Amino acid sequence: MIEAIFIEGLTYSLMVLGVFITFRILDFADLTVDGTFPLGGAVTAFCLLNGLNPVLAFLLAFLAGCLGGLITALIHTTLKVPGLLAGILTMTMLYSLNIRVMDGKSYFSFLKIDTLFASLRQNGLFGFIPGELAVLVFLLIVVLCIKVLCDLFFRTNFGLTMGALGGNSQMIISQGMNPSVIKAVGIALSNGLVALSGSFASLYNGFSDVGSGNGIVVSGLASVMLGEFLLRSNKIMLLTFRVILGSILYRALMFFARVHGHQIGMGPNDFKLLTGLLIVVCLIVSKYRGSFFSDMIKSKNIGRSIITKKKDTNARP
Repeated sequence: MIEAIFIEGLTYSLMVLGVFITFRILDFADLTVDGTFPLGGAVTAFCLLNGLNPVLAFLLAFLAGCLGGLITALIHTTLKVPGLLAGILTMTMLYSLNIRVMDGKSYFSFLKIDTLFASLRQNGLFGFIPGELAVLVFLLIVVLCIKVLCDLFFRTNFGLTMGALGGNSQMIISQGMNPSVIKAVGIALSNGLVALSGSFASLYNGFSDVGSGNGIVVSGLASVMLGEFLLRSNKIMLLTFRVILGSILYRALMFFARVHGHQIGMGPNDFKLLTGLLIVVCLIVSKYRGSFFSDMIKSKNIGRSIITKKKDTNARP
């Protein structure tokens, strides 16, 4: 049970990291995620069906996701279409494209194909890590490597500029930089990570489905918010780390809902409702927690000012 939770959490953590980049760093509401997530699975199915190396399949899935995000960015920046509508347009077009990539099928099973995850379950990892634990260790290594690369990227001048773009775009323009280019790179990187997550998810589940991306952006946003409750920091290393923790926590909640939900009459069709309610609760708690801390700070400042005034009064002759 614990292994399954961590495997699912790590598998979807790259998707959550992509959602974090667009929603939190770029301040861009990107719904392309619902299309690029199944795109990763579709490209992986196409590659494995044609006998390509799994590593090459992952790379092509990442590049395909980047291209999908780039299309959204170009529609938004070049045609001046609102970001939300640009993402919806790309997501809609990707649905048909995903079916074409899978040779006209909306569903493709990997049961008759020797996939990387199936090989790990059968042969283990490093010769001594068996079964599901091998899949877990493999995903942990991949996710940590990608996390480190993202941390290094956001410490570069371009990465810092991308972070500043979401907070103050006018400052970027005043520095003589093109915000459209920076935003395009960020959206492309985000959707590349989402597609890579979709590739891993399809291999873990044993099938690729064009409908697997429905509502995935909402679950990603819920995971981001859950991570923000676990750690409060503005350091990029901790920000990306809490994204991974939020993804694992969200999958744990969904796992327990699947196992024990029948006791309160909850079925699989209620999970999207549960996710939406979870986001609403996170927003409410975040709002009141922010006001609570601000009230504490104000009360401390008032107390300090009163003490200072008393000292000044007592010091006068």
